[in-house]
Order: sequence, then C-alpha cells, then structure tokens
Amino acid sequence: MFERKPPAGRLPPVSFPAGFSWGVSTASYQIEGAANEDGRGRSIWDTFSHEPGRVSNGDTGDIACDHYHRLDEDLDLLADLGVQVYRFSIAWPRVQPGGRGQANQAGIAFYNRLIDGCIARRIKPVPTLYHWDLPQALQDNGGWTNREIIDAFADYAAILFDAFGDCVQVWTTLNEPWCSAYLGHRIGVHAPGIADEHAAAAAHHHLLLSHAAAVEQLRTRQPGAKIGIALNLMHIYPASDHPDDVAAAAIADAQLNGSFLSPLFAGHYPANLGAPGALWRPGGGLVRHGDLERIAKGCDFLSINSYHPRWICAPERLAAIRAQGFEGGPSSPLAFGLPIVDVTPCTVTKTAMGWPVYAAGLHDLLVRLSSDYPGLPLYISENGFAAADYLDQDGASRDPERVTYLDAHIRAAHAAIAAGVDLRGYWAWSLMDNFEWSFGYSIRFGLVYVHYPTGERTPKSSFRWFKDVIAFNGIPAAADRQGVA
Repeated sequence: MFERKPPAGRLPPVSFPAGFSWGVSTASYQIEGAANEDGRGRSIWDTFSHEPGRVSNGDTGDIACDHYHRLDEDLDLLADLGVQVYRFSIAWPRVQPGGRGQANQAGIAFYNRLIDGCIARRIKPVPTLYHWDLPQALQDNGGWTNREIIDAFADYAAILFDAFGDCVQVWTTLNEPWCSAYLGHRIGVHAPGIADEHAAAAAHHHLLLSHAAAVEQLRTRQPGAKIGIALNLMHIYPASDHPDDVAAAAIADAQLNGSFLSPLFAGHYPANLGAPGALWRPGGGLVRHGDLERIAKGCDFLSINSYHPRWICAPERLAAIRAQGFEGGPSSPLAFGLPIVDVTPCTVTKTAMGWPVYAAGLHDLLVRLSSDYPGLPLYISENGFAAADYLDQDGASRDPERVTYLDAHIRAAHAAIAAGVDLRGYWAWSLMDNFEWSFGYSIRFGLVYVHYPTGERTPKSSFRWFKDVIAFNGIPAAADRQGVA
C-alpha cells in the first residue's frame, strides 16, 4: 500500500495525449483584494476574517494579492507559464453586492477585462461561479441553510451567463461544496463559522440544488456550453483489511465522496451516513419531491480537487493500527462524530498543512471514478503542495519539495490515463501564493511567490519546472527534477 520513494537521478519522461489541457487555478477572495472598491458588497469571508481568533495572525483578504489592481501583470505571468486554461472564480458580492437584484457594472467590467485578457493571450477562461465568498446579505437571511438561496443562485448564474457567455464556453458551478457545508456549517472553521449538524446537512442539499439550478440556466442560455462542478475528493483506504476497518472506510467514503457523487450521478444519497443521512431521507425535512431528479440531471464533466488520500480505521481498532505503524486518532475533525478514525502511515511525509504526500492516492481515485462513472470526462482542477516558502538572499524562491510533489502527482495522473481513465486536464493549485482561508498568509501553495507587503511577484523554481512540463505536454527528461537541487 505504501508508496516507494522515487529513485535517485532522473525518472523516465512521460508524454500526455494531444489536446490534454494544462492550467492553474485561483479563487477570488484569496487573490483579488479591493474588498471595498467599485461597489463590491461584503462577503461572509470579509465578516469571518475580521472576527478575532478566526484566522491565523488576524489576516484578512482585504488586500490579498491585490490582483484586482495587478490584473495585467498576473495575466502576463499566466502567458509566460504557457497555460492553456485559467480556472478562476467570480466574486458573487462583486457582481451582486447584496446577492440579489441588478448587476454591479463595475464588477462585470472587471471580469470582462479578465476574460478578454485571457483570450488575448490564447488562454481559455474557465470561471467558477462560487468559491465560498457568499454575499453577507444572503447569509443574514440564512445563507445556504435557507432554501430561498437556490433561486438567488440561479439569478446570479443567469447574470454571468448573459454577461460572459459570448466568450466563455466552459463553466464550473461550485468549488468544493463539501467545505462550504461542513467546514463552514459543521465544524465552523470556515465562514460563516456555524457548528450545527442540521445546518450542515441543509447547506449540503441546497448547494447541490443550486448547482442544478445553474445548470438549468446554462442549458437555456448557452446550449452549446459545458458545465461541471469541482468536488474535493480523496481516495479512502482502510488502514487494514480487517472487516471493521473496511466498514469504517466505507462510511468515511460515503460522507466525503459519496454524499456528493451519488446525488449528482446516481440520483440518491448514500445509505450509510448515520445521523446526517437521516435528514436527507423521506421525512427528514430537507429533500422534497423531485429534488434528487433535478440534481442528477447533468454535468458535462467532473472537476476533481485532490491533494491527498485518507486512511481510516474503526475506533476500537486504533491501538492495533497504531502498532502497525500508523499515527493519529479520534481528534480528527473529519470524523464528524461518525464511527471512524483518521490515521496516517508514520512513514509518509507531510506538507506544511499536515497533509500526507502519497501520489498513488490520486491514481487510485481517478481509476475508481472512471470505473464508477464511465463516460464522464474528468479534470484535475486543483492539486498542489503547501509549504512555508521564502526568498533566498539572492531574491529567488526555491521550492524543490513542490517540484517533487507535482512530478509524482502528474506521473500518477499519466498512469491513470494509461489505465483507461478519461482525464483531460491538470490545473495546478495555485498560480500564486494567496490568502489561505483560516491559515491566512502563513501557508503558501503558489508557483509564484508573493511578497505581501509590496505585492511583488517572484516565480519560484516550480514555476520554471511546470513551464517546461506544459511546453512538452508531459515531463521531459531534461525538466525532470529541475529546480530540486
């Protein structure tokens, strides 16, 4: 099960199929800044980040990377990198400051400049309608827990499709709705900071229905365009082949993966979800007649945000699993009170986020999705490495661990394609360092180093390495491990 370390020296080159798309992803609140400019309304992350104790060091996204004012500079970085795709998100409160009503034309103008700038540089724009920055005015009315938000999201989506549909042919509805529902409404470590099981279940269901409403709007307005959803997915391994661990892993898989995949592609919620699942069953008060049929009506593709797998054991098996070389325990917030325990092999290295580095998990996830949902095109829309990067005395930022991580995961993606997976693109997270939600600016994922006091951008060694990968449409021998030494 455990991944072997790569051999010293160069690894063999790998080449991807013609037409495979290479790109990077970002999110509006994490990079834009200009929080109080040109009519932008307040978002739940503006509110949350300004509450003491919510974000590391009291950081906020008020300025972030100042992308709003440095747009052309950042688009030139994309062109230099050579990406074919730029996946970004549109800030709902910049377009509709109160979440309802007429569009803010200054916000529309900004995204028109962004989209036109991409096209001028021969980069395909792939906007995400929602990446967590809900207008605060909607939150004041219950936000994702209030079923009325479905119509609000449909109206918002219609504005975007009408405004940008002449130039945009590929759309993503939601980014990681699991995080919106559970980090935001069950644990409370993300905005809006609620910790309530019923609220999380309601948000979960209404997010899926809002996705469906946006799909319906696009089908009416842009019948030839493509639309999908970006889910944060992890391959789930049982920590052993003991039946109790296998059963616990199945519960974890249902909660994280199946609770979104099954409604979207099979028209039902998983049966083994315990108390949260009861809220989605007949009589549970959340699912109305026709909801699941509406949710399952269609995605043209699935975008996958995946950084690491999980290992799961049954609570009563924890001591035995620790004796077999695992660490961790029941304190994991991902357990949500379910009869599962998150553990990690002691031999696996971790990122600055504490996430295990195990590229085989991406391969196994892709193969599983391809088997479960044949014919569904897949994209990797986020994958990346968290580190505490810095500038050397010579002004360079060298990030060999990120290069090693990307190399291994791109190879895992290539192996999945060789196994028959219809994977059509790899879009790294992220173009640049940014506001990393509750971690503030303490964690860096970017291919470009951002000096936050000045906003100066410095491409890291991983930027140069990924540029070679894109140019080669794979990993050339000459680029393999470049920047590692």
